[in-house]
Amino acid sequence: MKKILLIATGGTIASHAGEEGLIPEIKADELLKSVPEVFDFCEVDAIQIYNIDSTNVTPQHWVKLAAAIRDNYEQYDGFVVCHGTDTMSYTAAMLSYMVQHSPKPIVLTGSQKPIDKADTDGRINLRDSFLYATSNEACDVVIVFQGNVIAGTRAKKVRTKSFNAFSSVDFPNLGVIRDGKLIQYIKTPKSDKPEFFLELNEKVGLLTLTPGVQGEILDAYFQYNDAVVLSGYGTGGIPEGEYYGFYDVIGKWADKGKTLVVTTQVHQEGSDMSVYRVGRGLKNRFSLLESYSMTYESIITKLMWILAQTKDENQVRELFYKTVNYDLIG
Repeated sequence: MKKILLIATGGTIASHAGEEGLIPEIKADELLKSVPEVFDFCEVDAIQIYNIDSTNVTPQHWVKLAAAIRDNYEQYDGFVVCHGTDTMSYTAAMLSYMVQHSPKPIVLTGSQKPIDKADTDGRINLRDSFLYATSNEACDVVIVFQGNVIAGTRAKKVRTKSFNAFSSVDFPNLGVIRDGKLIQYIKTPKSDKPEFFLELNEKVGLLTLTPGVQGEILDAYFQYNDAVVLSGYGTGGIPEGEYYGFYDVIGKWADKGKTLVVTTQVHQEGSDMSVYRVGRGLKNRFSLLESYSMTYESIITKLMWILAQTKDENQVRELFYKTVNYDLIG
């Protein structure tokens, strides 16, 4: 039987109801007791690296998680990470960059209701995650939730309460788990060994435009951050003209070596700044990056990974447009 390591980090799946709301308190060994059937098809060890609401996740938590996977990598055939749903998409994307080309599966899961509740989705999600982690076809970073197997860079939480909380954005599910069986739709080629990265640059900001937001706000973002993700309208439109003043601000910080990525607030079908003048004019004038099909979560975490390695404009561009775990498509 394959040997799997459960890494518990907290989240709803590990929560008890308190006077002030749900609080992560259930430990890793208790989670395992809720799914005794997994011991029929795999050996399992468990570690608890922290026990927090995922709303409180920081980049340093990501470093600790990636280090735990690295330190235990040779001893196990796969990994299941129990995680809160609110930032699970960010963590899955970040792990895709911090542990690249993993021939062993790294599976994130959680639940919308605590695992000790009678109507929880936690037991099914946890069982399915172990099932996927033991598959010979499984590799790389994925989310397994409500029977769906989603590439780590394509997932987005789209519902706050329903059990089908996650969707794969602009990309098919890698597979589904139905009646205790894995149906693999997309088989990811396996590499010989993983590549680990444990340094991050946290100075990445996201500014979502609303009508009337002016350049001073973008200027403040650039003062604090090494890279700013500017979320425009439609296909990636950014307002032009003196009222907004974005061009002057972008030019100022481009000259100082700061990185700008333009994306869209629309979650499906990605950006295409060539369609309208409000996109094309900006892209023709400045050496910015366009996100195309990438999710917010992937853009932000990829920049944190890249800028920890280099701030050279050409190298940043090269790494940004290098496909990792299906983050760039079409």
